[in-house]
Amino acid sequence: MAVQYHQGRFPPENLDWPRLLPLIGPANAAVARYEGVLHGISNPNVLLSPLTAQEAVLSSRIEGTQATLGEVLEFEAQGELFDESTPKKADIREVLNYRAALNEATRLLAELPLSQRLIRQTHGVLMQGVRGRNKDPGEYRRIANWIGPGGCSVDEARFVPCAADKLPQAMDAWEQYLHADAPDKLVQLAIVHAEFEAIHPFLDGNGRLGRLVVPLFLYANGLLSRPNFYLSDYLESRREEYYERLLAVSRDDDWSGWVAFFLKALIAQAEANQTKAQAIHTLYRDRKDWIAQVTRSQYGVRALDWMFARPIFKTSDFVETADIPRPTANRILRLVRDEGLLTELQSASGRRAAILAFAELLNIAEGRSVF
Repeated sequence: MAVQYHQGRFPPENLDWPRLLPLIGPANAAVARYEGVLHGISNPNVLLSPLTAQEAVLSSRIEGTQATLGEVLEFEAQGELFDESTPKKADIREVLNYRAALNEATRLLAELPLSQRLIRQTHGVLMQGVRGRNKDPGEYRRIANWIGPGGCSVDEARFVPCAADKLPQAMDAWEQYLHADAPDKLVQLAIVHAEFEAIHPFLDGNGRLGRLVVPLFLYANGLLSRPNFYLSDYLESRREEYYERLLAVSRDDDWSGWVAFFLKALIAQAEANQTKAQAIHTLYRDRKDWIAQVTRSQYGVRALDWMFARPIFKTSDFVETADIPRPTANRILRLVRDEGLLTELQSASGRRAAILAFAELLNIAEGRSVF
């Protein structure tokens, strides 16, 4: 028997605060420590771009995509961004859409509050492409949907979200709670995420969009100076518990169990994010001095910044877009490749440019040696 959406039981009236209080302090402290690191990075959008790409990979993987960080960045380097001719390429397009949706939402937050309007516009970006074309990008669903094994009937479903005719009212309540005064912002965020997933307002993309709300909320509420928070590693590694805790909200009214799980996720992931961000910042400082010595060029640091933003790239793209004189750009590439900074993924052949990877940076993002 499918679990039905908890109509009329949002927001939760009673939370088990004695159970949650031992987690609330550590969660807030962990996020604050991570913000301290984030605030100390001069250009987090550039330096942490591999972590943003990895978040896109892992959030999409929760929904069943199979692409890796390396595959996504290499596909992007090839430049055929709208090629969805194979399932793998379609998976990669979904990952790239996730990153584009985060960037669009961040841009919109300069003009709009975190709101239904912003969410709908972000969904429009998330669902660009073949798979999303018939999924009403940016529009709430007007029909029922359900969650369960592929191709299952509603009777075989695991969960039936909010009914379509009740959806506008449910999203209005969600938005009102989003801006309500709450005893603790992180507890509020946990409830915001769970309710969005339970309503399931769109035909597709709800899981990814609901996870995008996490960094957007932290940023919009001043808990982070940039929306660079990456929660999907923890959730992907505990996917079954993640789904079960969300399900228990509607089935058992167990909001407290969900909130406790979410706070533990924030604690663990804030610490992991901090470790990776510090490692990337250290790598940047070390390689900044190194590239100045190796290249003896005023353009050395500019080249390094470009490579941090695009850790897998075609040599021709670097030469054409790094804003470095062409002979100097070619010389820098030759020097840093010879000195081991870059790994060759694809050799140059005829008119085809080589594809290079910044292995040290990518391995930090992956959390293991992959390149």
